[in-house]
Amino acid sequence: MIVPSGVARWVGHVRSFEPDARRFLAVTLVAGAATSLWWIDFNLYLVSLGISPAAIGLVATIGSTAAALTAIPASVLSDRVGRRLVLACGATAAIVAALGLAATSSWLAIVALAALFSAGNAANQVVASPYMSEHSRPDHRSELFALQFAIGSATSVAAAAIGGVAAGAIAAFIGVPQSSPDTFRLILVFMAVLLAVALALVLRLGDDRPSHRGRASVLTAGEPARFPTIRVAHGWSIARIGMTIHDRGAFVRLLLPNFLISVGAGQIIPFLNVFVQAKFGLDVVALNSAFAVTSLGTMVAILYQPTLARRLGRIRSVVIVQGVSITFLVVLGFCPAVWLVILAMGVRNSLMNAGNPIFNAFAMDQVSPGERATLAALLSLGWSVGWVVAGAYYATVHALVSSFDLSYAINFVTVIVLYSVGTGLLWRWFSGAEPRPGLAAMAGATD
Repeated sequence: MIVPSGVARWVGHVRSFEPDARRFLAVTLVAGAATSLWWIDFNLYLVSLGISPAAIGLVATIGSTAAALTAIPASVLSDRVGRRLVLACGATAAIVAALGLAATSSWLAIVALAALFSAGNAANQVVASPYMSEHSRPDHRSELFALQFAIGSATSVAAAAIGGVAAGAIAAFIGVPQSSPDTFRLILVFMAVLLAVALALVLRLGDDRPSHRGRASVLTAGEPARFPTIRVAHGWSIARIGMTIHDRGAFVRLLLPNFLISVGAGQIIPFLNVFVQAKFGLDVVALNSAFAVTSLGTMVAILYQPTLARRLGRIRSVVIVQGVSITFLVVLGFCPAVWLVILAMGVRNSLMNAGNPIFNAFAMDQVSPGERATLAALLSLGWSVGWVVAGAYYATVHALVSSFDLSYAINFVTVIVLYSVGTGLLWRWFSGAEPRPGLAAMAGATD
């Protein structure tokens, strides 16, 4: 049997990963399915309960606030008790939240449980990048980060397609409409089951508590990649919470573009399901299928991104895909044809997300091993704060502007501007942070 060269290459990469890195990919596989169902269906659940767009924006804002408040404590705790325990706590919180949301329609309970789910998800995101850095060699890091992100997209395809169809079939069997709250409660229960499996997989990861791991092995597995970085001699320590930053300027340059893009994303991405459903009248199955298509495109783009990064450099490849994605935002926001909107949604999602794992790997390599959890926490915090700002902005726009088309037009124009500025700053600050791949190869040949 002839195996395509691309598939064979990725199989080789996976075999070369550290054992716990492969186990973490399995965690991503299952937990990613649950998270994708949350992003696709949770706001639609709120719509089915009769909650207004402004109130849905408020729920998103509170959830983002909870995620923001979780980021730094999760980072500090993971340094003290290990990443695995924080991952287990995050998964447990998400399970409780999903089951609680399936069992209640109380407004206050929904707000609290949505915040709990966001907090658990944020804790997992904070420790993911440091965990992968600590369980990978520098020459495998881009592939590991890309594959982890691609697996999340792949599970989104399966979860969106299977979850939507299964929930629709069960809804028909028990005699309720597909758009009824009961249909979405079934999806929430399915999410809880997936998260329980993810928790069981987390518990199979190696014990990485500081008292149980050898420091030498951690430093060897997680050493920074060797290319020029910008550092200063004086550090900045937050002694009370155990965080140290050696170069505040470098942290700002890594964090600000991420924050601007998060403000843009947070006022559109969580509400794309509401936007597409309201504009084109798609049912649950059709909407889940549309998001499955976009996730499939994302998976393909992410798997190709490491190759592009090796040819052009990591930051150049990120800037290219993010810059091109902005064009498709215009189509997504203003095209009247549903098939073009879905196509644009898929391409934009593919391109914008393809750069994320490469940038995360790049960012982890810009700081020392002891700073990685701090940087991951601040990146997560910046993203969450951006979504807090974005959710409040979304809620305000839709409360003040009664026109559906005009309110979303304002949101899309804001997103386009913020994405453009954030991508421009990435290029301005980091285009020279690592040597061009061609020049590096020539230098290696002359050594």
